[in-house]
This record gives sequence, structure tokens and C-alpha cells, in this order.
Amino acid sequence: MFLLLFSTVSVLLIYMAIGFILVKAGKASLDHVKTLTGILVYILGPAMILNSFLQMEFSWEAFTKLGIYFVISLAVQLLFFLLIFLILGRKYSDSKYRILSVGSVLGNVGFLGMHIISSIFPTQPIVMCYSSINVMTMNLIVFTIGTYLITNDKKYISLKSAILNPTTLSLIVAIPLFIANVHFPTAILQPVELLAKMSTPFCMIILGMRLANSSLKALFTRGFVYATCFLKLVAFPVFAFFLVKLLPMDDNVLKTTIVVLAMTPSGAIIESLAELHDTQQDFAANVVLLTTILCVITIPLMSMLIINS
Repeated sequence: MFLLLFSTVSVLLIYMAIGFILVKAGKASLDHVKTLTGILVYILGPAMILNSFLQMEFSWEAFTKLGIYFVISLAVQLLFFLLIFLILGRKYSDSKYRILSVGSVLGNVGFLGMHIISSIFPTQPIVMCYSSINVMTMNLIVFTIGTYLITNDKKYISLKSAILNPTTLSLIVAIPLFIANVHFPTAILQPVELLAKMSTPFCMIILGMRLANSSLKALFTRGFVYATCFLKLVAFPVFAFFLVKLLPMDDNVLKTTIVVLAMTPSGAIIESLAELHDTQQDFAANVVLLTTILCVITIPLMSMLIINS
């Protein structure tokens, strides 16, 4: 599994390098990122979620597994948030510790996670649905606990945003189609699948463009960022592993998916929220970029150490 994941994740850096080179060569600029992000969030992301469910044949067993996954993925994230709060809660007057808490839990479980987990289980289309469900549970946390931690103000908690976002709306469309076992013609399925496959390269190209506009010295020399990297890329996966190991169930695919998606780097939504609320923008950007770079090493290594243990 180490070589499989190392090669899979290494390809992501190639996509990231493309965005980096485009900016450095003067063929793209940070001004383009907003437009590209809009395409990613409002077109490619929904296509990715729709495609994951359209690849599945409906069964009540699969539907039940998706419900179980929803509960477990939400619980794992909330419990790790609670653990961090118990350890660092007294320091939350410093916004860096609040960003650290958010960055340690909320990962890129969709655009990167789905690509990684489907490479491990290429014959198990349900893992793509698990990834989509994981994006939903993360979004529920993003616009409640996540927003509160970043702003330190309860008034910014938005249940409306937690529900009315591209991910949740896509699932509202996809799940009924899945239950009805609707079979679309190839003329519809192929474009949706193609857009879905574009999501991961697109995401990484955007991150590469952001990297090109960042200070590389600052990125690699801010010690506090490495604390977040450790929590997100090492501590959280280990926590998830031991938690799911206690579950009285033998579904190895579901358990492995939980753990692998916990290994993903911090999600770009953290940087977006930090910019929106003018809170530690540089630190949040560094967290997203550095965890993404380091995950090329940590995901294969952590998989070898804990999943195969």
C-alpha cells in the first residue's frame, strides 16, 4: 500500500507544480484563483458528488452503510475537536490556537480524499460515496464550530450555510437518484464523470497558484504551523484509527476509509474562512499549503504504520 499511495499522492504534487509554474511564468495570476475556485466549488465539486452516487447500484445494505458512515465520520471529527479543546481551550484568546484547532480536523476529504481512497479500493464504488458523505459532515462542522472558532463570535454560526451549500445541495439531488436507482444514458453520465475527474487536478492547480504567491521562507520556517501539521497528518489519523478499531463491526472498507480520509491535508475552506473574517489569513494559508505538501510523505507512511498494523 505504501508504494500505491506514494505514487498516487505524488501525482498531486505534479498538478500543484503546474499551477505554481503558470504563475511564476506570468501566464496566470492570483486574480484568476477566485474564478477557478468558483468553477471548482460550484461545478466540479457537485459533479464529483453526483458521479459518486451514479456509479453505485442501490441496495438497502449500501444505504445503511452510508448512514452509519455519516454518524461515525461526524463523531470522529467532533470528538477530536473536543480533545483539542480540552488541551488548548484556555489558549483560545490567541487566534492562532483557534486556527490550529480547525486546521487539525477539517481536511480535504473530497477533492483529494476521494482520489486517494478510490485508488485503494478501485472496485468499491461505495468509498466515493463515503467521501461525499464525509464532505457533508465536515461542512456541518465548518459553518458551526469552525466558523465560531475562527471568528470567536457565535453570531457567525450559520445553520443555513451548513445546509445550503453546493455539497449538501448536491447530496440532496444525488441521494434520491441513488435510492430510485435511476440509470441515466451514457450521454449524461460521461460528461458528469469527466467533470468529476477534473476536480482533483483543478484543486491542486489552484493550490499551486496560491503557493506561487506565498513566501516559501515563511511557509517552511513558521514553527507553529508544524504543530498543526502534526495534529492533522499524524495525531488525527491515529485518533481515528483507534476509535474505529473499537467499533463492533467487521466492515474493513468503511473503517479504512474513515482513517485514510482523516490523513488528508487541511481543507482550503479554512483559508477561505480566515480571509472572509480577517483572522490569521497568512497562518491559515500556510497550514493548508504545508499540510498538502507534507501529505505526500505522511499519507503513505501513516497508512503503512497504522492501517497495516
